[in-house]
Amino acid sequence: MTDELNQNLYLNKKILVLGGDGFCGWPTSLHLSNEGYEVVIIDNLSRRNIDNELEVESLTPIRPLGTRIEAWKELTGQEIRHINLNLAEDYDRLFQVIQDEKPGAIIHFAEQRSAPYSMKSPRHKRYTVNNNMNATHNLLCAIAESGQDIHLVHLGTMGVYGYGTAGVKIPEGYLDVEVKTDQGDRVEQQILYPTNPGSVYHMTKSQDQLLFQYYNKNDQIRITDLHQGIVWGTNTAETNLDERLINRFDYDGDYGTVLNRFLMQAALDYPITVHGTGRQTRAFIHIQDTVRCIQLSVENPPEKGERVMIFNQMTETHRVGDLAKMVSELTNGEIAYVSNPRNEAPENELHVKNDLFISKGLNPIMLNRGLLEEVTEVARRYAHRADLSKIPARSVWTKNQQAGVPEKRETVTDQT
Repeated sequence: MTDELNQNLYLNKKILVLGGDGFCGWPTSLHLSNEGYEVVIIDNLSRRNIDNELEVESLTPIRPLGTRIEAWKELTGQEIRHINLNLAEDYDRLFQVIQDEKPGAIIHFAEQRSAPYSMKSPRHKRYTVNNNMNATHNLLCAIAESGQDIHLVHLGTMGVYGYGTAGVKIPEGYLDVEVKTDQGDRVEQQILYPTNPGSVYHMTKSQDQLLFQYYNKNDQIRITDLHQGIVWGTNTAETNLDERLINRFDYDGDYGTVLNRFLMQAALDYPITVHGTGRQTRAFIHIQDTVRCIQLSVENPPEKGERVMIFNQMTETHRVGDLAKMVSELTNGEIAYVSNPRNEAPENELHVKNDLFISKGLNPIMLNRGLLEEVTEVARRYAHRADLSKIPARSVWTKNQQAGVPEKRETVTDQT
């Protein structure tokens, strides 16, 4: 009977992609549509509104969502629908959408995703907590209330664990421990691997884990939680079909991810800014692997009643300083060591297990010169859209930190 239920879930090809207009959500929506899924994007376009707030646009010229969807239908004949809905505030409408659509899976990208943005001010901290935690909890409540057998796939982050690993590989979600009772007996257990969030954003993702654990235990919701590394690259096979489908390329100090920022800085002849010592180690994954991992997760749901399935969604780890040197050698760019705005250890090791995705058939895309050159070419093509004053990371974790601004670049405000 269990196999039959899983098969029925797999055969339901309708998927709700929450946050489907975003950096990971848009290419995932196209990829799944291209694979034959019926995709419905739910997005209140909050990320575009944050662009307006920060007065900085994607380096790539992303079209309005309606234009993107029309272009996809023109090119492929596949229809993607969009529902404008605030998940954190409009529970009743969210519940009705789930009741009406009856999806086989829901992919949850709909959280404010930037650690620096979450640390800009008390207002930004509160917004991140209210948006992220309410969106996740509303979603879980709605699935439970609907009574439907829906597989929830959530995009989390490796950052929930912090960056100290005690010399062992971070397991995929669960840690084997041995507890000594008062009688001296030793009892073996498995617990969630302890989190150690370094920002308010990472703290909300840590809280997500507890919400998932509870609703999985209490309501038997099938849940896959993906702890993703830092995404690099910008386009996928689908977004490369037409410029109207192009993906976001964030380069600013709040939303730009580290490797993409290095490549963009070098392409614009701006110093490759390394925060602190550069001896911090991070986990990475290419955007094309992100969308492939989402598909693999959708197609391999946990059994009904099985605990939350947790994947480490990353393919390799690198020291930040080593990446800067790699980009510098590729582009002849200058490296500038600047203050670290984050409150973190100046150096760390990071060892991560990613056996589950490999076992499901992922053939990982690793860092190589060709792909780095491809991203650099995208940055050069749209260099005229860059505002150099937005590049430095100015959001600081505490009053003891300083913005990561290279010398003699503080006053740069011109458009290149």
